[in-house]
Amino acid sequence: MFDALKSAAATLKREFIVYRLVLRHNRTPWLAKALLGLAIGYTLLPFDIIPDFIPVLGHLDDVIIVPMLLILALKLIPKEVTAECRMRVDSDNPRP
Repeated sequence: MFDALKSAAATLKREFIVYRLVLRHNRTPWLAKALLGLAIGYTLLPFDIIPDFIPVLGHLDDVIIVPMLLILALKLIPKEVTAECRMRVDSDNPRP
């Protein structure tokens, strides 16, 4: 189980680096950059559409809104840009 968590953490770290490169890429559409910025901003803002102190519903908006913004942004990014950034990350950090 520890190995699975360790692997998931490594994958998450790699994806974070890939999407950071994607945001800086000059072929990434501005709308995708704006949606990713909204997702990050909504996650970090101290207020929500539905306050967190309301049981279940308070966290449900975070679970729905942020992934939807991320999915929309990722669909707008050309596959070639994402593939190029993944190759760049893999070449900089070869896996054992």
